[in-house]
Amino acid sequence: MKEPHEISKQSGQVIQNFIHVLTTQKDLSAKTLREYASDLKHFIGWFTANDNEKNTDLPIDHIATATLVRYREAMQDTMGLKPATINRRLITLKRFFEWAASEGIIALDPSKPVKLLPEDKEKPRKMTNQEEEALISATRQYGSLRDQAIVFLMLHTGLWPMEVCDLKPEDIRLDTPSHHVIVQSGVRNNYREVPLNAACRVVLEDYMSKRSPNSTYLFSSEKTGDRLTERALRHLIQKYMKAAHLEGLQAHHLRHRFGYVMAATTPVDLLAQIMGHDRQSTTMIYINAIGTELP
Repeated sequence: MKEPHEISKQSGQVIQNFIHVLTTQKDLSAKTLREYASDLKHFIGWFTANDNEKNTDLPIDHIATATLVRYREAMQDTMGLKPATINRRLITLKRFFEWAASEGIIALDPSKPVKLLPEDKEKPRKMTNQEEEALISATRQYGSLRDQAIVFLMLHTGLWPMEVCDLKPEDIRLDTPSHHVIVQSGVRNNYREVPLNAACRVVLEDYMSKRSPNSTYLFSSEKTGDRLTERALRHLIQKYMKAAHLEGLQAHHLRHRFGYVMAATTPVDLLAQIMGHDRQSTTMIYINAIGTELP
């Protein structure tokens, strides 16, 4: 089914209102907002093409759970879309109808009972407790105070390498009741505040009390004094992985370690916000792994 080039003014206004709310209340990228709008237009196109009454608009208050189930089946059986694409569009609809219900536009949310399709996603390798301890031990034995702070920060915040390299001293907030690190220029271009636990705070306080006050960035290159590059960060993590005799692990596994550990005690919406995920379906990879006990 080809997506219609035009939709009615009424449908367009509903979508515009919803996207406006996401823009003002959610830290979403422009690309993600475009995807939300596209997903809603896709559903409207399917609905108007298959509605027996041939409505030219989206009668939100008449959409039933059975309609959404048929849409899911059509995407799977007729359109031949991948489960990931189907789930993305269903999640968009779930957020849309949740918003409509909260605004009193509809009495009940018809999307709640609609289940997502199982996805054959390869789960990121889990870093075990023993491997984490070995990495920390190797970093303390062979690494500088800067490198120790980097490893602890990545293990306990789940930041991407680029986000770690972009940090500035003022982004570490240890002088407030809610100790946290501010991510100003994340991978998804979304501002967020990530909590700092006690173990991470101790290492960061020690590092920040001894680092050069002239450095613009929190972690500077020991060779040039400029911003530490992502390539250099990955190299130093790999150096300590090798010193700890750990195989099959790289810098991004520190982020995954954080995700797996936090998923056991953190609601999916909060974990998605902390990790900077645009979509909760990404966070669900960690949530779904809770049944497998962390070694």
